[in-house]
Amino acid sequence: MSIVAREIHLKSRPSGSPSEANFELVERRLDGPAKGKLLVRNLWMSVDPYMRGRMNAGASYIAPFEVGAPLEGSAVGLVEQSAAEGFQAGDLVTHFAGWRDRARIDGAGAAKIDARAVPPQTYLGALGVPGFAAYIGLIPIGRIEPGNTVFVSAGSGAVGSLACQIARLTGCRVVASAGSDAKVAWLRDELRVDAAINYRTAGNFHEALARACPNGIDVYFDNVGGVQLDAALALANDSARFPLCGMIDQYNEASLPAGPRNIFQAVVRRITLQGFIVTDHMDRMPAFTAEMTRWIEAGRITGRETIVSGLENAPRAFLGLFRGENIGKMVVDLRD
Repeated sequence: MSIVAREIHLKSRPSGSPSEANFELVERRLDGPAKGKLLVRNLWMSVDPYMRGRMNAGASYIAPFEVGAPLEGSAVGLVEQSAAEGFQAGDLVTHFAGWRDRARIDGAGAAKIDARAVPPQTYLGALGVPGFAAYIGLIPIGRIEPGNTVFVSAGSGAVGSLACQIARLTGCRVVASAGSDAKVAWLRDELRVDAAINYRTAGNFHEALARACPNGIDVYFDNVGGVQLDAALALANDSARFPLCGMIDQYNEASLPAGPRNIFQAVVRRITLQGFIVTDHMDRMPAFTAEMTRWIEAGRITGRETIVSGLENAPRAFLGLFRGENIGKMVVDLRD
């Protein structure tokens, strides 16, 4: 027997900043699962800044979304029907068919999760891609050590807030930027970073960062690019490491921005700038999951969420990322 599923489709490709007009809520009928597949009712879905790049046409590290087809992204769902070995109705799973309330997916693309110790949406945040990105960027790429000064841009976001906490747990001095006084207060009072800067009100950002990093920067975890990358380059210590996770400052630009003005600092200071994609590091996932689970269970990592309810509001949640409306992980609650 078929069921009616609701999906968010890409209606049109944006030029510059996207709007809700680029999305469309569509209903379609889904048949029961064929062999090797699952029928899943989604409970939670993720919206993430990287999805903006997938709204554009053209090749990148991941295929673009197709116009007239549902968007994709991480989700947590409940198996309603299973024709895949190893799964049964009632299992909780993570998968990549978000942006819809029900999905028919391959069993090979789903992973069972245990939500007895943590809320299931944690697997979209601290135990999901954001936590893994923070871990990969800081540990194998940033090579953080106790006593390092670590600067994290967008420190109140999904990835940045976890990077701040991992760096602090490692014994680093942590400096973070954010876009409001409330976010700065959360970073300082709840996450206990050593210094936090409101980049919107700081005036000259380079001077504000210099005051916060009197001994320079050893590791810069970049989520923003632009002015903040320029400032970090100017303050980098010799042999600094710059894991480049994202550059949200330019995602909605219709033309390429000017490059960092002082990139020659990378030569003078022998800086390592390394971009990374988490799917290139899946061999480290078991180690990450084990360590992050221990940190969460010990109360040493906290994951804050900004929750938007209803599939129909998923585009608004996504667009809110670029307006700075989230503290921590932005998730959409799809539960009835």
